[in-house]
Amino acid sequence: MRMLVTGGAGFIGSNFIRHELSRHRETEIFNLDKLTYSGRLENLRDVEKDSRYSFVRGDIQDRAVVEKIVAKGIDVIVNFAAETHVDRSIVEAGGFVLTDVYGTYNLLTTARKHDVHRFVQVSTDEVYGSIEKGSFKEIDPLNPSSPYSASKAGGDLIAKAFHSTYGLDVVISRSSNNFGPYQHPEKLVPKLILRALHDKSLPLYGDGKQMRDWIYVEDNCEAIYMIMQKGESGEIYNVASGIEHTNLEVATLILEALDKPKSLIKFVSDRPGHDRRYSLDVSKVKKLGWKLRQDFEKALRKTITWYAQNEWWWQPLLKDRFVQLDAPWLE
Repeated sequence: MRMLVTGGAGFIGSNFIRHELSRHRETEIFNLDKLTYSGRLENLRDVEKDSRYSFVRGDIQDRAVVEKIVAKGIDVIVNFAAETHVDRSIVEAGGFVLTDVYGTYNLLTTARKHDVHRFVQVSTDEVYGSIEKGSFKEIDPLNPSSPYSASKAGGDLIAKAFHSTYGLDVVISRSSNNFGPYQHPEKLVPKLILRALHDKSLPLYGDGKQMRDWIYVEDNCEAIYMIMQKGESGEIYNVASGIEHTNLEVATLILEALDKPKSLIKFVSDRPGHDRRYSLDVSKVKKLGWKLRQDFEKALRKTITWYAQNEWWWQPLLKDRFVQLDAPWLE
């Protein structure tokens, strides 16, 4: 199988490429990534010499670049490429709309032109908005709260429309909060880990009781693969662990693992439009045979150890204003 993975130098994309190359010897992967601040070739240093892997630097908004790769004969496109950080979308939303909506449209158009067998749109639970009780099902209406989640919802809708209108074989995955190695430290878990390692305060928005479902990235990669292989054309599949923790609980677990005092936790003004709770019903993806493999606390400790042992990877990122150890922004 020949696969185009877009945004493959990012967090989930790079883990997915590693997952595919390690488990499926027949897979050949082309990785198309613009290499913005969150896409880094360092994320794939261990596979860059694999003969089944090729990297192409380019933007999914650039039709010529996409066309050149897809014309080689691509069986599957897996679209991870997106602007993803909520706080950045609040500061400047335009890039999110261009990448997450127009970029997705561009990929779909090219896939249709070249008869790509399957298009996998990788999305997020944030498109549903917040839910006080119960869990969202795939048929529930979209109610995004931020420019980021709105742009992801737009990408999902255009992908769904290409299936309905043109018969393009599209499947959509929507996952809960991922964590694990190679996640940019603008995100909550790595940000808290790095700040705790440096004995810096751990600022949490509001009261810190925003509830999230946390899934280890390898479990999500396995789910995406299963959706790609077994998902029904035109369908959406939620992916989540069913393990819910508040941001405050996650911060506390990180401090305990590193033997740091809880006094490092600091509460700051809440973010505009901050969703209170996300929760997904995953019965549909389980019917495909997917099941959770990683224990949350063990996976969190494994993630903490990875960041503690890989300063070479994250040290260059500390100049970013959303990452600086004295900056207040958090996912």
